[in-house]
Amino acid sequence: MTSTFIKLPNRLSIIARQMLNLKDINLKMSQRASFSSVNNMDEEVLFDAVGSARIISLNRVKALNSLNLNMVEKIMSSMQTWVAPGSNVSMIIIKGSGEKAFCAGGDIKAATEEGKKDPSSLKSTHFFRREYMLNHLIGTCPLPYVALIDGITMGGGVGLSVHAPFRVATEKTLFAMPETAIGLFPDVGGSHFLSRLEGSIGLYLALTGCRLKGEDVHRAGIASHYITHENGLYERMQADLLTLSNPTRDSINELLDSFHKQSCTKSPYSLAPHLPKINEVFSLPTLEQIYAALESDDSEWSSKTLNTLKKMVGFQTAYA
Repeated sequence: MTSTFIKLPNRLSIIARQMLNLKDINLKMSQRASFSSVNNMDEEVLFDAVGSARIISLNRVKALNSLNLNMVEKIMSSMQTWVAPGSNVSMIIIKGSGEKAFCAGGDIKAATEEGKKDPSSLKSTHFFRREYMLNHLIGTCPLPYVALIDGITMGGGVGLSVHAPFRVATEKTLFAMPETAIGLFPDVGGSHFLSRLEGSIGLYLALTGCRLKGEDVHRAGIASHYITHENGLYERMQADLLTLSNPTRDSINELLDSFHKQSCTKSPYSLAPHLPKINEVFSLPTLEQIYAALESDDSEWSSKTLNTLKKMVGFQTAYA
């Protein structure tokens, strides 16, 4: 099943995965060939090859895989090689190392410290320029690009995933665009993908930094698929991806659809009770009108949302 914001073909005929068991999967995953001589735990990004597939593993585990300039440059350089004429690469998969995060965001602290050292230096802004160029490369990549957003996925991590045709969430996924809390706008293409979500959810997520978890990330249209770890489904999905002999967008979508359908639950959508009010309030044309509408409404949701907005740097300035 595809998201509401990127439509993909829907065909279900995958049968090969039924022939695999978890023992086979573990064996296949252990046999992954190294794509680069830098494949060690000291590297911030790991690159692997399995047949014609290329796997990018963000590897700053202690920093929740937060993205820095070195990582951006390495990923961009590799991707440019993979998409070049004559390349035999057929699919790109990106994932996070460790158990907690896909990518918790851009390393804003490092960029800020660089600016403090030398206010005239362009190094701090260079990070953002190159990061946005990588976001564009992902969004225009001619190869199938699969982002496994298993864990914390915020800010820069959203930029590494949301522009791709395939964004796979799990029960461990925690999504947010928290930039307004630090006086920044939802960058990494946020205005592009948020504005394409259903109703006024995008502006609500952008202004409040609201966090979505697990299956709700798919329900909101941010993830294209939801696949659970239960019964080894997530691990089987990864192994099956790597056994595709000729990965195409159709065959990848077909495979992910099959696991998505096995993973979906009937648990309630956390935003469902508030969607009418979200669409009513956050469709207003100005921040002043949004603020006034929340202030005049005596519901608990409006009160909490207003208090959240008051903590955001832009609102603190506008309504000081």
